[in-house]
Amino acid sequence: MRRLSYICVLAVAMIGKSLYATEHAKQPNILFVISDDQSYPHASAYGARGISTPGFDQVAREGVLVHHAIAGSPGCAPSRATVLTGRYPWQNQHAGTHASSFPAELDVYPELLSKHGYHVGYTGKPWGPGKWNVTGRKQNPAGPSFSSLKEKPPGAAISSTNYSGNFEKFLGERSADQPFCFWFGAHEPHRAFENGIGRRLGKSLDSVDVPEFLPDHPLIRSDLLDYYTEIEHFDSHLQKVLQHLKAIGELDNTLIIVTSDNGMAFPRAKANAYEYGVHVPMAIRWGDQIAAGQELDTLVSFVDLAPTFLAAAGVDVPQAMTGQSLLPLCGVTNTQPWQEREVVFSARERHSSSRYMNWTYPQRVMRTGQYLLIRNFRPDRWPAGDPQKFDKPGVLGPMHGGYHDIDACPSLTFLINHRNHDEFAEYFYWSVEKRPAWELYDIQQDAACLNNLIDDRKVAKVRKQLQAQMIKYLKETEDPRVLDGGEIFESYPRYSHIRSFPEPPATLEN
Repeated sequence: MRRLSYICVLAVAMIGKSLYATEHAKQPNILFVISDDQSYPHASAYGARGISTPGFDQVAREGVLVHHAIAGSPGCAPSRATVLTGRYPWQNQHAGTHASSFPAELDVYPELLSKHGYHVGYTGKPWGPGKWNVTGRKQNPAGPSFSSLKEKPPGAAISSTNYSGNFEKFLGERSADQPFCFWFGAHEPHRAFENGIGRRLGKSLDSVDVPEFLPDHPLIRSDLLDYYTEIEHFDSHLQKVLQHLKAIGELDNTLIIVTSDNGMAFPRAKANAYEYGVHVPMAIRWGDQIAAGQELDTLVSFVDLAPTFLAAAGVDVPQAMTGQSLLPLCGVTNTQPWQEREVVFSARERHSSSRYMNWTYPQRVMRTGQYLLIRNFRPDRWPAGDPQKFDKPGVLGPMHGGYHDIDACPSLTFLINHRNHDEFAEYFYWSVEKRPAWELYDIQQDAACLNNLIDDRKVAKVRKQLQAQMIKYLKETEDPRVLDGGEIFESYPRYSHIRSFPEPPATLEN
């Protein structure tokens, strides 16, 4: 593959074929494919060991492999809302947090395409968790559900949803020559995993690279192999979808984007503002509209996806959408020019119910090509959850039993059980200890985000510049956290299970 910067893309764009070369051009289909909790670089197209993703690799090989795709949030519901609205989480009100609701007044690309004649639907996991119907919406923002077909999964914790079969059923219900917009939302590799499924299916402990923020131990390696196995199940259905599109002659008229909603469900990854929480895989394909063999190093944000789909369909992009179409970056001509930028953003409010009174852990993230800047607005709160919760009214559970912003898993249990071992203690504290108000990481040198440079005099000028740039943008986009403290985020109801925690000392909260 050849690597493309924006300047290189301009040259490709000059010779690329245009959707709009003829006024009678057929409207393209839109296929959005999203896994659940998969970090960059966990696909074989990126050279990751121990994992095989031929479906993702095909999309990348026949189109564009994106190296710097930043999710809207390190948690699923707000990140998926960013995909649908083209707006950052703090711009999406209730939909900017986890397990709340989805305001009816927010435009979402599937509904806009439906109004322009597209056959719309989804299978698997759409927007969620949360309640879309309490705001007056008639269906999930991703569209009507096509998830009835089931199959026997290869593992106990893998979904029985027949994603590819449901996609074929969806296509069978459209009118002749009607373009489609489909959301393929896998439940994998979301926790829980079948413990040991990776080894049971023949994977080797030696074939996995352990991220630096996790201990290199056989149990951790096995947990990672189980995660890889679930990614491969998701990818197997992607392969079938691609094969079916080719068989019916629709593959090259379909704009396909494959990605994940946020990072992997391991300590210090998912629900964290670090690289392994917000940096996700992405590949883009669109027949001869997008030249094959490209690699893109430009920063890409989830706010760009809705404008991309709308622009491809020839539908006006609402002014309220923050992002911009990726089509010119991919070499598609006769589209709005790409506006160069140096940064993209991500955000977190509430994830699980993990603190007293369902409090959030508010964070804003700014990513450049080299640095990751994090603003922790409530540094007195515990980032992974309060260490101790009530197991029942008036009865406290064990210490270290309240870290519910980390999905329950063997890796978390290992860290808790080995927290007093000299060899493993630092990994535990990296995942659960309180964090400063500001964090800054050079992700080119420190992708694990372990060396906070915020007080390093060598980068003081860069730090001040980036901090000012972040605050300026958050004010311009009316983020309540910088305008008035953002307490409105604490008021949004949570519709999933709410746990009970002891009240913290009064000095810790305003």
